[in-house]
Amino acid sequence: MTRASQRRRVHRYTAEGDEGGRADTLAGEEPLEIRLHGSSFTVTMRTPGHDFDLVAGFLVSEGVVRAPSELVQMDYRSGVDPDGQRTYNVVDVRLASGVALPDTSMQRHVYTSSSCGVCGTASIEAVTKVSSFDPAADPVRLSVPGLLALPDRLRTGQKLFATTGGVHAAGLFRWPAASADSAEAGGGPAEPELLCVREDVGRHNAVDKVVGWALREGLLPLRGTVLQVSGRASFELVQKASMAGVPALAAVSAPSALAVDLADEVGITLLGFSRGTSFNAYAHRERLVP
Repeated sequence: MTRASQRRRVHRYTAEGDEGGRADTLAGEEPLEIRLHGSSFTVTMRTPGHDFDLVAGFLVSEGVVRAPSELVQMDYRSGVDPDGQRTYNVVDVRLASGVALPDTSMQRHVYTSSSCGVCGTASIEAVTKVSSFDPAADPVRLSVPGLLALPDRLRTGQKLFATTGGVHAAGLFRWPAASADSAEAGGGPAEPELLCVREDVGRHNAVDKVVGWALREGLLPLRGTVLQVSGRASFELVQKASMAGVPALAAVSAPSALAVDLADEVGITLLGFSRGTSFNAYAHRERLVP
């Protein structure tokens, strides 16, 4: 057992009656406070694990950082319980000299729940961020067969979901430059490379963990990639993709109307109801090839 999952005793019932007690594995959920230079910035509910990726990705999404050199240090040393033991629920971040601390309008005045990545933002204006990157300028062309295969490929990496059934997932795929040429030549598209999979009780946290991993690997902007998510495509997920320079976002479920509007505005190819045999293209389908 890890903090990412916990065992509980449950009682199972069916239409036939009481089947008795059994052990069940549940996804972990704990608060994480993010501090900048010792001052509290926000508190989010998350599944423990890949916390530094989560913090780094969150700071990208908030427009605070955009390169790994801007993060000098992240550590757990600030978080201790009354007995002086580390809780691993506080991450303190030190930014590089010259990186501006966010102004108070960006500070989250209440905690962010695991279902809402923008809840608690101090002003409406702070919800909409301007990316340092330009997804609209990405020339990547995406083969339809390759896109259709992404949900199943993501599912193979959802280890925590397989155990608990209670977490979201985000997977980052790098599209091969030759895929469109191969498709047009009749040779079949090359297979996209799975770079990273992250899981969390919050769908926005799963995306932040992927983006944070990419930042720490020095991969931003994420040109030529597709972000596949296991749930719906909300405004906040499209915005996070834009902040990381991702040109395409595919979701297993539906997008919101605002997500479509934002994707259209910033140049992101947005797909919904992507479930292995079909998908709907809601924005910038000009990148798609047979």
